[in-house]
Amino acid sequence: MTQPTDVYDNPLIGRYASTEMAERWGPLRKFRTWRRLWLALAEAEAELGLLADDGKSPRITPAQLQELASHLDDIDLKRAAAHEKRLRHDVMAHIHALGDVAPGCKEIVHLGATSCYVTDNADLILMRESLNQLCATLASVIDALATFSKTWKDEPTLGFTHFQPAQLTTVGKRATLWLFDFVLDLKELERRRDELPFRGAKGTTGTQASFLALFRGDHEKVKALDQLVAKKMGFETAGVFPVTGQTYSRKIDTQILDALNGLAQSAHKWGTDLRLLAHRQEVDEPFEAEQIGSSAMAYKRNPMRAERMCSLARFISGLPAMAANTVSTQWFERTLDDSACRRLYVPQAFLATDAVLRIALNLVTQRTGPDNRGLMVNRPVIAKNVREHLPYMVTENLMMAAVQAGEDRQEVHEVVRQHSHAVTARVKAGEGTTAELLEKLQRETAFDKVDFAVIAGQAPCEFVGRSPEQVEEFLADHIEPIRKRYASVLGKTAELHV
Repeated sequence: MTQPTDVYDNPLIGRYASTEMAERWGPLRKFRTWRRLWLALAEAEAELGLLADDGKSPRITPAQLQELASHLDDIDLKRAAAHEKRLRHDVMAHIHALGDVAPGCKEIVHLGATSCYVTDNADLILMRESLNQLCATLASVIDALATFSKTWKDEPTLGFTHFQPAQLTTVGKRATLWLFDFVLDLKELERRRDELPFRGAKGTTGTQASFLALFRGDHEKVKALDQLVAKKMGFETAGVFPVTGQTYSRKIDTQILDALNGLAQSAHKWGTDLRLLAHRQEVDEPFEAEQIGSSAMAYKRNPMRAERMCSLARFISGLPAMAANTVSTQWFERTLDDSACRRLYVPQAFLATDAVLRIALNLVTQRTGPDNRGLMVNRPVIAKNVREHLPYMVTENLMMAAVQAGEDRQEVHEVVRQHSHAVTARVKAGEGTTAELLEKLQRETAFDKVDFAVIAGQAPCEFVGRSPEQVEEFLADHIEPIRKRYASVLGKTAELHV
């Protein structure tokens, strides 16, 4: 007999995603949600006075509802699988499996509904819950990264444009760039979560014809049924889709996956920056006492967390294209070629995004113990790199001082350009140091009226502009509201499976 270890194990489950997210998209949770949807539909039909064929007695009795309610969780997956093998239809298989344990409610289950009543509505429920979990985890990432930003708001470091040394910034100010991307992502995830509607009870092709027949042509009761089922399943605020075919518009899937992709983009950018900083030995990710960087090169300390985060983010970024193709190839009211691929990319998009956020939280969260700190800032290395390039940074202040003293800006710029490139060439040839630049500029007549001692003698912190103030202002204006909104869930940590 085949054992679980004999077949493919999805790494998203075994290695990366949280148990909470994996169980949410597992079969038991899905099928239990289906049964709750059948109960909500039957309850709503009963409450709206659905009558039997005699036109007098209730079509759905309290006893039947009670029996259905008592069998919401006792799913026999083997029995359902046997039914599906025979019927070749998953929803009908589970209707039969429910009927096996609750025979008294066979006549009221799925009454007037099509398969998408349970499949689509369940997906929407699970997506909304998943978005809620992602928002909470992302808020914890933002909170921890904001603490890092504030801690290092005053620490001068080389800024980079084109990955070439540029004006100084601070370690904390750079972190606000990562933070702001995540803040934008949180807003988008919240919007998608809060605005996500319910498919509701729309019938076979979205016309509600079956429900209109059940309620004997009463349009108001059919409309009320749609809203009542949504309310029972927790979608009272967002409401229901105004119109659907057999399925809700698959455009909703693309919008949600695009939001997840946006988060993946931010995580990939951050992870890439961390990998580059690790190369420069300026910032290191956590590294356990017995962690191995390479099976061959024992000295290696690879940024495996950031690399894994980038890798999973890349996987997420490839999924929206499939969702977009599904939208564009749906014929009229529905075609079933959306089903198999959605079973893959919808759950896996959430599982992978959950995994990315777990890595992000593991990266930045300050933990106890000497080997389990969060991001480690190597101040001596950063300071060394700043000192080496500080003469170039000083030139901008020298230029401005010369211009204020009456020199032509373009002429001064050309003097600085020529000397800078000449000194750089000597440094690359191993024949000089960057300190020569200021010596050469001081001999130029363009700077005769400039006090070199004052400008060139300034400490690195004098060249970071408003970086510390920008950090404080950004945290106050954009992070504190998030901290207040998510106060009850902040402080999460995430230990990686491997």
